[in-house]
This record gives sequence, C-alpha cells and structure tokens, in this order.
Amino acid sequence: MQDHTIRLLKECNSGCKMAVNSMEQILGYVSDGKLRKLIEEYEEKHQKLEYESFRKLTELNEAGKEPEKMASAFSWLSTEMKMMMKGDDRQAAKIMMDGCNMGIQSICGYQNQYAGASTDSMALADGLVRTEESFRDELKAFL
Repeated sequence: MQDHTIRLLKECNSGCKMAVNSMEQILGYVSDGKLRKLIEEYEEKHQKLEYESFRKLTELNEAGKEPEKMASAFSWLSTEMKMMMKGDDRQAAKIMMDGCNMGIQSICGYQNQYAGASTDSMALADGLVRTEESFRDELKAFL
C-alpha cells in the first residue's frame, strides 16, 4: 500500500509541476485579460495541489518528483512552435485544453496502476483530475 501511495503522490506532484510550467510559459503569449486571469487562477490551484502532494510525500520521508526532462522539453518546444505559427488567445486555450486532457488521462491511469494507494492519496489525485476537468471546461469559452 505505501509503495503505491508514494508512487501516486510522486506522479501527482510531477504532473502539477508540469502544469504550472506550461501555464507560466503560455501566459507570455496571452493578451485577453479574462483568459490570463483564468490561467493564473488554475496555476494557483495546481501550486496548492503540488504543495499538498509534496507535504504528503515528506510525511512519508520521500521527495517530490520532477517532470521527465524529455517530456518537459517536448512540451515546451511544441508550445513555442504552435504559438509562433498561430499565437493567439484561442491557440493558447487549445494548448491548455490539450494539457488538461493529457493530465486527466495520465492521473487516471496512475490511479488504476496504483490502486492500492491510500485513500488520502487517491483523494488528492481525484482533486487533481477534477481541477483539470474544470479548467478544461472553463477554457471552452475562449475557443
């Protein structure tokens, strides 16, 4: 159980860091004040979830997990290319929605893979999935 808990929390921690990095990157391209405010709101929510996963890992004498370097580099490069070619607020919203969908799939997959994780860590993962779903749904207004 503890091994599954640690692994799930590490994936949540890494996923939140990846999301925050992506939001920080995309904010440099956003001109719409409402979209900017929405992204900043969800950046803060992801930072809180990142902190919560880190706190739970610390209680288990474990460290957080950095996103995979190749995934981070690919994500950064992909975003830069898309925004250079068609860098408007609509494109920024689409990129964020794609990220939400990847996050949902990833965390749900880890929940299934680490089904023996603690109730607390599963609840944190559920909260992360709900946050991603809510962000994705709110981004629809900017398409």
